[in-house]
Amino acid sequence: MTKQLTEFTAQKTILLKTFKRDGTPIGTPINIAVEGDHAYIRTYDAAWKAKRMRNDPRVEIAPSTFRGVPTGEPVNARVRLLDGAEARHAATLLARKHRLLHGFLVPLFHRLKKYKTLHYEVRLDVP
Repeated sequence: MTKQLTEFTAQKTILLKTFKRDGTPIGTPINIAVEGDHAYIRTYDAAWKAKRMRNDPRVEIAPSTFRGVPTGEPVNARVRLLDGAEARHAATLLARKHRLLHGFLVPLFHRLKKYKTLHYEVRLDVP
């Protein structure tokens, strides 16, 4: 499992595919921070991807460009909403990897828009 996730360690952006209730996949480029056998992503409570992940924790991730064009093979994964110390740890790792974006701009934007920031743990599906 760890071997597959290591390809995302240097990756700044991934294409995250979440699934609608009817099973239709919706892709969104999103930043990632990998730690060991899991990774962290961040979004806000009013985002459609957050609503889809709330209904179905299955996701598909693939390395991608900043615009969401896949640059590698997708892998199946599951997400888990974090809170408390786990969410703070995820925020720290994202801010460390993406200093300007997640260290300053995203938190500022969420505060200004009065969004609740959500952090998720991503783990690959065990075959």
